[in-house]
Amino acid sequence: MSVSYLGLSEINGPLVVLEGVENASFDEIVEFTVEGIYGKEKKLGRIIEIYEDKAVIQVFEGTESMSLTNTHTKLTGHPMEIALSEEILGRTFDGVGRPIDNIGPIVSDIKRDVNGKPLNPTEREYPRNYIRTGISAIDGLVTLIRGQKLPIFSGNGLPHDKLAAQIVKQASLSEDSDEELVIVFAAMGVKADVADFFRRTFEENRVLDHVAIFLNLANDPVVERLITPKVALTAAEYLAFECGKQVLVILTDMTSYAEALREVSSSKGEIPSRKGYPGYLYSEFASIYERAGIVNNSKGSVTQLPILSMPNDDITHPIPDLTGYITEGQIVLDRALQGQNIYPPINVLPSLSRLMKDGIGAGFTREDHQDVANQLFSSYARVSDARALASVIGEDELSLTDKKYLEFGKAFEEQFVSQEEYENRTIETTLDIGWSLLHILPKEELDRIDTKILEKYYNRY
Repeated sequence: MSVSYLGLSEINGPLVVLEGVENASFDEIVEFTVEGIYGKEKKLGRIIEIYEDKAVIQVFEGTESMSLTNTHTKLTGHPMEIALSEEILGRTFDGVGRPIDNIGPIVSDIKRDVNGKPLNPTEREYPRNYIRTGISAIDGLVTLIRGQKLPIFSGNGLPHDKLAAQIVKQASLSEDSDEELVIVFAAMGVKADVADFFRRTFEENRVLDHVAIFLNLANDPVVERLITPKVALTAAEYLAFECGKQVLVILTDMTSYAEALREVSSSKGEIPSRKGYPGYLYSEFASIYERAGIVNNSKGSVTQLPILSMPNDDITHPIPDLTGYITEGQIVLDRALQGQNIYPPINVLPSLSRLMKDGIGAGFTREDHQDVANQLFSSYARVSDARALASVIGEDELSLTDKKYLEFGKAFEEQFVSQEEYENRTIETTLDIGWSLLHILPKEELDRIDTKILEKYYNRY
């Protein structure tokens, strides 16, 4: 049952305090009617804290134009919900799930709580099979597995937006799969030109029909930013577990989410933790990242590819640090590679996919995939040593083997890591490029490849 109140007790930034409330609940949605000189204005809020008869409420649209006397508050009696159907594919929504593409609202009797429900760990299935992105550095060495959560660690000025758009354009399931991959794309705190870039790219490449877009712009209220990933994941869970679809969720930029959390926490007067972020940043991240996976008796899956920009390129910063604890690996973009005009500038050495081994090889990609990946990793690690030695004694003084590693390193970065933003490589093409690069090195240096695999594939290239 909904209850209405007149007036507020306190206004502090995006937060308001209402006294004398009864039977209010945490995360309950609140409707505000603000009476101003231009008429009545409607706003939404969410109860984030309750003590005694007081409720602290986040106002999604901000508290501008609100005063202690001109506001009518209505407790709805339910948490925030969004209407869902398969028609959300091909549509564009704002950060709280309202359509902004001028097509009209989603008409459906199905509504779901955006906070989701916890998955029973015993009901989870282990992630298997892979998702092809068409990008060699990811597919070949940091393979994305269905049901995995694999973040991209970027930095300010690095092309993570371009990379995200390319993945949306190219992502698909294995070539022999008859299932469709659908994408839920959520952007938080992005500028208007970046949002237009995403929409225009998806439309021009004719992929919009299997993409649901949720956009929270930089000039949108900060509080709305905290809801956007939850709304997107609620849509993804519906498509995966109730419609049986394979869903890839791309969240950009989780740093904007964390900064919004810090701002709201400061408004509440909470004691800050590392770098000023609230102490519950870890649990907030976990509540988002853990909404990925595969559930027993469901055909669908939710795979997450969150993107975050590391402040000052510091991988030990709380945002990438805590993300790394929760997720199953990382893809790291490197500013030095960007300076060499290599796109995508993925540094494969600190990059990792912990579930990769269980979704590649015979029956998934190709039997030589793991061996080729191991050898490329090992050889590229030797390149760093050879470059360091050359900087000290000069390249001419290096051994013939070290010179070969320098040649391999340059070719690896230019031919394997680097590719055009419209270039969609198959897994066979990626592995073939890997084999051709390994021929630069003496055969006796290929000690990470099984003898049978080496004999079968080496002479093909």
